[in-house]
Amino acid sequence: MTETQPEIAAALQRAVDLGERNVQVAAYLGDELIVDAHIGPAGADAVYPLFSTSKAFTALAVHLQAERGLLDLDAPLAEVWPRYAAAGKAAVTPAQVLAHRAGVPQAPAWLTPQRLGDWEAITTALAEVEPLYPPGTVNAYHSLSFGWLLGETVRRTDPQRRPFTRFVAEELCAPLGVEALWFGIPADVAPRVATLDFPDAPPPPPPDAPVHLAVPPPVALMPAVFNRRETQAAAVPAVGAVGDARSAARLFSVLAQRGRGLLDPARVEAMLRPRPDVDAVDVVYGRPLPVGAGGLWIEAPGVTAAGRRGDVLSHPGAGGTVAWAELDHGLAVAICHDRMFAAVAEHPFAALGEAVRRVAAEHR
Repeated sequence: MTETQPEIAAALQRAVDLGERNVQVAAYLGDELIVDAHIGPAGADAVYPLFSTSKAFTALAVHLQAERGLLDLDAPLAEVWPRYAAAGKAAVTPAQVLAHRAGVPQAPAWLTPQRLGDWEAITTALAEVEPLYPPGTVNAYHSLSFGWLLGETVRRTDPQRRPFTRFVAEELCAPLGVEALWFGIPADVAPRVATLDFPDAPPPPPPDAPVHLAVPPPVALMPAVFNRRETQAAAVPAVGAVGDARSAARLFSVLAQRGRGLLDPARVEAMLRPRPDVDAVDVVYGRPLPVGAGGLWIEAPGVTAAGRRGDVLSHPGAGGTVAWAELDHGLAVAICHDRMFAAVAEHPFAALGEAVRRVAAEHR
């Protein structure tokens, strides 16, 4: 455990002054843990739902399989999952899914918290859907489908055919010493999960909004769903990871160190490339999203100066959770919390991002 630096403590207090309750922050410079701090009554051992920050870890698993020669990101997904060729999807590639351009953002409409863990039924349903858009032509954020499509790809390319959750635990977490990150929490971890709140939640989108196809209302990315034990226990690779900031930052340290021996540096560098038409409106969320070709964001809005496009790989999660890697500095950072927010006048974690960078500069 590192000692909380004064600038980190002040930035955490600023987040609380802006409405936060429990916040964790961790940062690695190379392999050194240089920041490990928290504020709030939940304490240092709390873990948090990470929402779409989960997609970064799923993308890492996919790239690991590609690095091992077990998966060609530009070959049809149906080569490893023959059933996926149905309904006009024979040419869909893992690379298109990573870039949210496969044309299949829709999740099964019948999803409920109780059925989020039904991997076989969900992946079977996704194999049968018809693309909403011609694959490779439209930016359409695959909020939930991203995870199951890529998670099933990892499972099918694993010579041991391990469940995705076990693959992540054994192939990503264990080699890095990550002890507190799960896709589906064990029962004994449940008491440590912080309770989410969203006091200023915006009104839900209109009933005909495309986002409802990507995230059916019964499994909306809101506290009422993600505070449920069924949700936390389910393997939901796009949005379902639960963990602490130290674990998330450690996984991002692979990216910050340009692969750290797990991935070729050229593969990590390629993740910095924007997806095609990156500045076009994403049809699911109605605004441009800075998604890269490798499945991560190429900016970290709100927590790095001007987003720092060019050397940053990040992934935000619903309500403000975020992790990012600054490749030019070898710096990996994660921030977890339990008070979700949307549009704000002052980003609660802006000062925290700056404070972490100052600490990192002192260590270099």
